[in-house]
Amino acid sequence: MKIVVDAMGGDYAPQAVVAGAIDATKELDLNIVLVGLEDQVRRELSRYSYNPDRIEIIHATEVVDMHDSAATSIRKKRNSSITVGINLLKDHSYNAFVSAGNTGAVVAASMVFLGMLTGVDRPGIGIVIPTLKKFAFMIDLGANTGAKPQHLLQYALMSMVYMREVLGVQNPGVGLLNIGEEESKGTDFQKEAHKLLGERLPNFIGNIEANEIFMGKCDCVVCDGYVGNIALKVTEGLMESAGALIKREVLKDPLALIGSILMKWRLEKIKKLADYSEYGGAPLLGVNGIVMISHGRSNPKAIKNAIRAAKREVEHKILSIMLKETTRQPSNQETK
Repeated sequence: MKIVVDAMGGDYAPQAVVAGAIDATKELDLNIVLVGLEDQVRRELSRYSYNPDRIEIIHATEVVDMHDSAATSIRKKRNSSITVGINLLKDHSYNAFVSAGNTGAVVAASMVFLGMLTGVDRPGIGIVIPTLKKFAFMIDLGANTGAKPQHLLQYALMSMVYMREVLGVQNPGVGLLNIGEEESKGTDFQKEAHKLLGERLPNFIGNIEANEIFMGKCDCVVCDGYVGNIALKVTEGLMESAGALIKREVLKDPLALIGSILMKWRLEKIKKLADYSEYGGAPLLGVNGIVMISHGRSNPKAIKNAIRAAKREVEHKILSIMLKETTRQPSNQETK
């Protein structure tokens, strides 16, 4: 198995990416293809001891910056690490692509160069989230901010396949993120989406509110990319702020400090559950290839786990199974 990795993607590239890729080759049965500025990649590799037979380098002369627009990255940077890496997936000897770089550029390049799965109009970014029961899968987190009800149905179908085939949850329930549980709540878009999901999905549980996402009320949380991205960023900010606040208050009181030391192993477990690096990346579902998007601040651990997540999708043949599911439903084909 060959996993293509964008060596220039992320705030700490190529250092963190190269380190994570090497760790992946040591822990997982796969080969890594690092795409990027070859001299920089080789310089980082020279710092480590690794099996050269497990790592390949493909040179890309350009780098997509985080502030580059998606259109610009495709049109003007045709030899970027993202574009070169995505195009490699057209050759089926390369199995998946992982990047912590510009999300918009990865989404756009995937749509243009890989195309969409039959029955899917727009891609969606999903993520595994911890809940009080175990975990859930939330989609879309920002790939499509102008969604239509039909797109949310497609997201639901893909998320159900991901939960069932990759995460082992049979008959996953689907909830629509809304401002209230009643089907009359929300905008016209959400009301229409509620009606469509209810008609097409036997395991649709209805609307769920934002405060119920982490309670484990449903297995798949579906929303448009605008709402999903805000929910994700609010959650990230809350977790970081809560951690800093707890640490600040504990340091003010010696008894609290002693208590925190006694609870350290439990606190570490909670921290691990909320740590994005444990989950690695967010799968971009709907494109005709396995693409994993990592957090821009990804450290080596996050890169390694993103590669692990991509490998898991390949092993479970997620693309072929998802295609069977999506072709059963009529596609919108952007006609509405």
